[in-house]
Amino acid sequence: MKLTIERGALLRALAHVQGVVERRNTIPILSNVQLAAEDGRLSLTATDLDIAVVEAIGAEIDQAGGTTAPAHTLFDIVRKLPDGAQVQLTHHDNRLAVKSGRSTFALACLPRDDFPVMAEGETPVSFAVSAPDLKRLIDRVRFAISTEETRYYLNGIYLHATEDGGVKLLRAVATDGHRLARIDLPLPAGAAALSGVIVPRKTVGELRKLLDEATGDVTIGVGESKVRFAFDDVVLTSKLIDATYPEYERVIPTQNDKLLEVDAKPFAVAVDRVSTISSEKSRAVKLTLEKDRLTLSATSPENGSATEELAARYPAKSLEIGFNSRYLMDIAQQIDGETARFLLADAGAPTVIRDAGDDSVLYVLMPMRV
Repeated sequence: MKLTIERGALLRALAHVQGVVERRNTIPILSNVQLAAEDGRLSLTATDLDIAVVEAIGAEIDQAGGTTAPAHTLFDIVRKLPDGAQVQLTHHDNRLAVKSGRSTFALACLPRDDFPVMAEGETPVSFAVSAPDLKRLIDRVRFAISTEETRYYLNGIYLHATEDGGVKLLRAVATDGHRLARIDLPLPAGAAALSGVIVPRKTVGELRKLLDEATGDVTIGVGESKVRFAFDDVVLTSKLIDATYPEYERVIPTQNDKLLEVDAKPFAVAVDRVSTISSEKSRAVKLTLEKDRLTLSATSPENGSATEELAARYPAKSLEIGFNSRYLMDIAQQIDGETARFLLADAGAPTVIRDAGDDSVLYVLMPMRV
């Protein structure tokens, strides 16, 4: 294999694929990126056996062929080369020579035949979502994905087709048992048969990074055990979490009759300020609701106390309720509109939080004793 490629294009592709490569690997080949050169294209592939990312870029191919090279080392070399440089890659005798200007590097390679191939399988459900819509979908819910490995069925985003009030929707849900995030998009053509899949947390993170540079639509193919996202010159294939997602609808209260409306950005900032006092362990902040007034407070035996008053629209009877301040801020920061809308019942019941300017998003937050 021998080829020449522009440094910027190679760096961008390496940055995209090397994210799935774990820093510590018990299987040496998984530390490598596969390089395959033919027909004026260089194809780069990386995998951790659960996710595979493939990206193809234009290159001047002098000799077709392929090999594998250490992903992070190759990325660091290319990153440190000057902007606009031409990079020559030559594979010979289990060595990859990387040459640019007066710099030459020789990297140890492993046989391309040993590189694992993730079988894609059939994807009977296929539909397209615009890159901005998919970014928004991920951003609105991923903070609520559980990190508890024992509850592995919550370690991802649950994606399914549903119907609400006669409107067909593509819905994404994430929950860790303390909070729940849900977002709806109009159902894309071809997605009606999507009965429900759980996309793993790492896949969501890698996909979100790739979407920053995406243009146009993302084609999503869903099979029995895998999901594929294809856009521009990138294809990400991932295993799905093999589990049944809980009946999340049962934890979304429908009878909460107390409405609090507060300016979203000042509220998020105030929660952040007051929570400075709360203990690291509980991170508790108390909301005291009185007619058209909201008082945030936190106390800690070690740090003292803090209170802050905010103007609010609250016509119901007085109520005190406590929340984990970190969870409360995570939700408040997702609200793009000017007003956050809280639907409450009492101090022990889950609270529904909505963006007054966006009906497609819903959050549920469990209270805590303060």
